[in-house]
Amino acid sequence: MMSNLVLMPILIPAFGAVFLLLFPRKVMIQRTIAVITSIVLILANIYLVYYIYQHGILVVTLGNWPAPFGISIVGDMLAILLVTTTSLILLSVLLYSFYSIGKPREKFLYYPAVLFLIVGVNGSFLTGDIFNLFVFFEVMLMASYVLLVLGGTKVQLKATVKYLLINVVGSAFLVMSIALLYSMVGTLNMADISQKIATIDGGNTGMITVVAVLFLFVFGLKAGIFPLYFWLPGSYYAPPIPVLALFGGLLTKVGVYALIRVYTLFFYNETDFALPLLSTLALITIVLGVIGAISYNDMKTIMIYNILIAVGVILFSVSLMTREAMTGAIFYLIHDMLIKGTLFLTIGIIIAITGYSSIQKFSGLMSVKPSLGWTFFIGALGLAGIPPLSGFIGKLLIIEGSFGAKHYVGGIVVLISSLFVLLSMIKIFSKGFWGEKKGTFKLDIPYRKMMFPVLLLLVISVGYGIFSEAMYPLIDKAVDPLVDPSIYIQAVLGE
Repeated sequence: MMSNLVLMPILIPAFGAVFLLLFPRKVMIQRTIAVITSIVLILANIYLVYYIYQHGILVVTLGNWPAPFGISIVGDMLAILLVTTTSLILLSVLLYSFYSIGKPREKFLYYPAVLFLIVGVNGSFLTGDIFNLFVFFEVMLMASYVLLVLGGTKVQLKATVKYLLINVVGSAFLVMSIALLYSMVGTLNMADISQKIATIDGGNTGMITVVAVLFLFVFGLKAGIFPLYFWLPGSYYAPPIPVLALFGGLLTKVGVYALIRVYTLFFYNETDFALPLLSTLALITIVLGVIGAISYNDMKTIMIYNILIAVGVILFSVSLMTREAMTGAIFYLIHDMLIKGTLFLTIGIIIAITGYSSIQKFSGLMSVKPSLGWTFFIGALGLAGIPPLSGFIGKLLIIEGSFGAKHYVGGIVVLISSLFVLLSMIKIFSKGFWGEKKGTFKLDIPYRKMMFPVLLLLVISVGYGIFSEAMYPLIDKAVDPLVDPSIYIQAVLGE
């Protein structure tokens, strides 16, 4: 019976979204139900973290069919930590939306779309069935289409067309990849696929490499890895800030998680081609992300290119397939979700005050809002990985893991990228907050109410770094099934 608890991160936002559809024009009811749903979700996830730490992986197979025949939902520590982080970002974005998204959008199913997006994200993290990963991806993408187009501005519509076309192509290739894999192993259960792949030998081993590259293409497209990131800067720039915070903090991370899961379960032996390819593409992604981040003067664009840098850092670490590098990747993944959400919301407040996203249009903001300046500064240091903030711990483990695996070039690239990340953020801080006051500042916004969710995420992020020693046992438990797939297999199949 306790195993059914693992369904809560999917069912709570699903029921909340369906209930909200009954009150499409009642803004206050929508706000209240959405926030209550997010708080209940956080509490359920925290309990799941505690339960899984004490008792191990939770698995429920729907319809009482035994695995691998039934659809499995698997709550290992990695998945539960990610859905917990997602729920914290959700609450902050919802509170921020009250004062920034605008009532016209709120009246057109904004909150149900956000909760359906969370259903897709959490389902993607928790599914133990490769086809249902596709299903939850589609739930997430359909909600994201609504959020991207909501408001109907010309920029949004143009970005939505590009985003829609790219994801339709990605979804088609995902189905093709799953079909090809199924034709070889005859199962969709991820634990069972791992077992079956391990027994394949002879001529079919080459086809496993082909499937590994296809999955890299599909999930790399969604994560934004080189050369598949071309759609991301334009599409992510268009939506309002709360939606951008959700996209930047969550959507690319689902693609990253999918790559982590399939490569650690299915393709951990692909050391001749697939893993070196992942490593190379990840490092190129870091370099191009750095070039983009330091080249622009637009705050949103700088942050979007910093998303690419983080994706590259995490996936490079995953490609090493060592325990230390994997620990760094998971630690850094959770950190990046929190800090990206914090910084996107902070930039939203800056834009609300100044009216501009470009730091060439204003300066001297520190003279009127010093608390905003120092909030941004702390977030920037966390993003760059300055100790003792959370970015430092993950980057340190990744660099140590790369040096331990004798991948010195990768470790140096990750290290140098931190300096350029700091440079890109300090550029915003120095040009936008310091200097002579330039531009017209709108100070009648609900500043304190907008700052509350920002500070909530910032405090959690800072605490995640300062109390990293307390978090380490949870991260360590999350890494166990990644470096030893038999733990995941035994939990799901009972073998």
